[in-house]
Amino acid sequence: MALDAKQATSQASVSESNRSRILQHLYHHGISSRAQIAKALDLTPAAITKITARLIETGVIEETGDIEGSKNRRSIGLELDTTRFHIIGVKFARSLVQIGVFDLCGNALNLETLPTVYDNTIDDTIVLIHQRLNQLLDQDKTIVAIGMAVPGPYLRNEGRTAVVSSMQGWRRINFINEFATAFRVPLFIEQDARAGALAHYLFDPAVHTSDNLAYYLVGEGVGLGVIENGRLINGYLGAATEIGHISVDVNGRPCDCGNIGCLERYCSTPAIHDMLIEDGVLVPGAADMTHTVATRALFSKAQEGNEQAIAMVRSIARYVGYGCVTIFNGFNPKHIIIGDIVSEAGPMFLDEVLSTVEERSIPEIYNTTSITLSTLSADAAVSGAAAVAVTQFLGHPSVFFDVS
Repeated sequence: MALDAKQATSQASVSESNRSRILQHLYHHGISSRAQIAKALDLTPAAITKITARLIETGVIEETGDIEGSKNRRSIGLELDTTRFHIIGVKFARSLVQIGVFDLCGNALNLETLPTVYDNTIDDTIVLIHQRLNQLLDQDKTIVAIGMAVPGPYLRNEGRTAVVSSMQGWRRINFINEFATAFRVPLFIEQDARAGALAHYLFDPAVHTSDNLAYYLVGEGVGLGVIENGRLINGYLGAATEIGHISVDVNGRPCDCGNIGCLERYCSTPAIHDMLIEDGVLVPGAADMTHTVATRALFSKAQEGNEQAIAMVRSIARYVGYGCVTIFNGFNPKHIIIGDIVSEAGPMFLDEVLSTVEERSIPEIYNTTSITLSTLSADAAVSGAAAVAVTQFLGHPSVFFDVS
C-alpha cells in the first residue's frame, strides 16, 4: 500500500473512532455541550466542532438549545435522540423465536413470538422470519439495523451453532449465509447469552455503569455472557463461556455435546420438561406441552404452595447455583444476572441459588458479588439482540450514515 493510502486509511480510522466516542458519550451522558465533550474525550474544540457539524447534517445528533456551561456561560447542547432510530432484535431459542422492535435505549416498541418451532418446521420458520423482517422494515423506515441472538456455542467465523441440545436441526442453519446480506439494513449476529450481557450493560440501570458483569441464561439452553473491563469474552472460535456444557456430574446424564453430566441437562427447560414427563403426575399432560409451558406450569404450582413442585424448583435452583460458583471461580464478575425462562421461578428460586452459592464459594468473592434476577422489560436475549445492533450503531457510525 502506498504511503498516501496508508495515511488516508489511518486518518479515516481515527475519524471513525472519534465519531464513535462522541456518540457513545452522548448515549451514556445525555445532553452535552461541545466544550463538555471536548474535555471529556480530550479532543480539541476545533475537532469536536468539525465532527459534530457533520453528525448534525446527517441527522445522527441534534442541537437542543442553550444549556449552562462552565463559569455560568451559555452553551448549545447536543443530543443523540435515542427514540429517532429503531432496531430489530431477533432471538433464536430452539423451539422459541421472538422478534422485537426497540429504540436505542432498549425500550420495546413491538414484540412478537413466532409459532412454536419443531425440528421439521425449522425451514418454514426461516422463511417466516424473512417475511416478518421485511414487513417490519417496510412499515418502519426509521429501523437502521437488525441484531440476532443465536444459541451457543456459536462459531462466529463460520456462522453456525456447533451444538443445539434437544433440537439438532438448527446446526445446519448458517446464520451468516441465511441473513447477513438479506435486508436493506446491516445485520449483526451474536451468541444469545453474550447478547444478554450487552443488554444489561446498555439498558439495565442497576448495572450499566459496571464494566464487569455476567449474564447467566437459563432457558431452553444454559449459557453465559461475560463482560470483562467493558469487553465481551469471545474465545478463539467464539465458543468461550459455554457454561451449559461444563460437567456437574462426571457420572451423570449424557449430553448432545458428547460430554457427561452437563449443567444444561439438569436445569434447562428441556431438562425440566423431561423430569415432569417422567414424573407423570405433578403437571398433568406435560408430554403434550412445549418446554416453556411445562416449566411455567411447574413454577405456578410451586408458587401455589405445592410441596412437590417446591422441592423440584429448589433442586433446579441448586444446579443453577453450582453454575454461579463456576462463574465466580472462572470469571469473578461484579454482577451475575440470571435470566430467561427459568428465572421466572422468582424469589424462592433465587433464595435457593444464593444459599447454594454461599455454601460452596469463597466468602470474599460471595460477599462482593451481586446475584440477581433479570428485570429487563423484555427478555434479555431478544433485547440483547437489539443491544448487539446498538453497539455497532454507536461503534461504527459510518456503516449507517455518510459522515465522511
